[in-house]
Amino acid sequence: MKKLTLTLLMITIMLCSVFVTGLAAGKVLHIYTAFDTEEAKYYIEAFEKETGIDVEWVRMSSGEVLARVEAEAANPQASMWHAGSNTSHINAASKGLLEPYKPNTDFELIDILHAEDWAWTGFYTGAIGFVSNVNFLKEHNVKAPTSWSQLLAPAFEDNIAMAYPYTSGTAYTTYATLIQMIGLEKTLDWWEEFDKHSIHQYTKSGTACIAMVGIGEVAVGIAFSHDIMAKGINKGYPVVMTFPEEGTGYEVGGLSLIKGGPEPELAKQFIDWCYTVKAQNLFQKYNRLPVNPKATVKEGSVTLDQVKLIDYDHILAGQSKDEWVTAWRDRIGK
Repeated sequence: MKKLTLTLLMITIMLCSVFVTGLAAGKVLHIYTAFDTEEAKYYIEAFEKETGIDVEWVRMSSGEVLARVEAEAANPQASMWHAGSNTSHINAASKGLLEPYKPNTDFELIDILHAEDWAWTGFYTGAIGFVSNVNFLKEHNVKAPTSWSQLLAPAFEDNIAMAYPYTSGTAYTTYATLIQMIGLEKTLDWWEEFDKHSIHQYTKSGTACIAMVGIGEVAVGIAFSHDIMAKGINKGYPVVMTFPEEGTGYEVGGLSLIKGGPEPELAKQFIDWCYTVKAQNLFQKYNRLPVNPKATVKEGSVTLDQVKLIDYDHILAGQSKDEWVTAWRDRIGK
């Protein structure tokens, strides 16, 4: 009898062990992130530490995430899309690739921070700016550009870097900004000259140009202000940040559930966590602008009210992305 009892006890322990292991193994969230690798790791590890949920993630620029989510629509491999300009999230939503979710927050998300049906939500903001190498400016006795037209100046010939508008949310926001200012055809005319005379190199990532400017590989780059601060100025590179006086566009960094993703409930936990004060305060390290009013903005960060913004239509930019990118590639030939 004792032997039978002991055997049953051991079987019970083994079954419990298998059950617990199974639960732990099930707590793995798969995400695609548009943050740079170092930054994504910083936030994701904080989430893992706080919740005990393991995250397996792949880093891509937002245009690449959009293409991946669309390609995998019949068999999604990730449950959520973390970061990247909301224009790409809007485009994904228009194709039925996202699952609406209203986050649990202790503050109200204003209209500009979410889709009407909650297919995406915004958790940080930031404006497009110019980053220039101070040594180049001194050597050539020129000032940092403060208008879009100055990017075509002879001093910057073959000396500007930025990302491709079809791979990067940063570059697409730049492109969509110009379209909303002067129209598609005039933007393409301007960009044709810009590409021919000023562009030294296009990159896949929107932030890559900042280091290029910092080490003097090029004179000027176009990127979001928070990235210029975090990856340029704060790293000690000899760079200065300016903004176009005609006005500039801005991003709302997005979060969204991928329709049919394997771990929707874990993804919802991650999204909810992204709006907590603790998570939003982590943005200080990378100068991003939090949306939680209780969070702290890093000293020196450029807030949207300090910059001349155009009346940037995120919905139009998102829904027109396929058309506008095709037009860019057809004209510029990239």
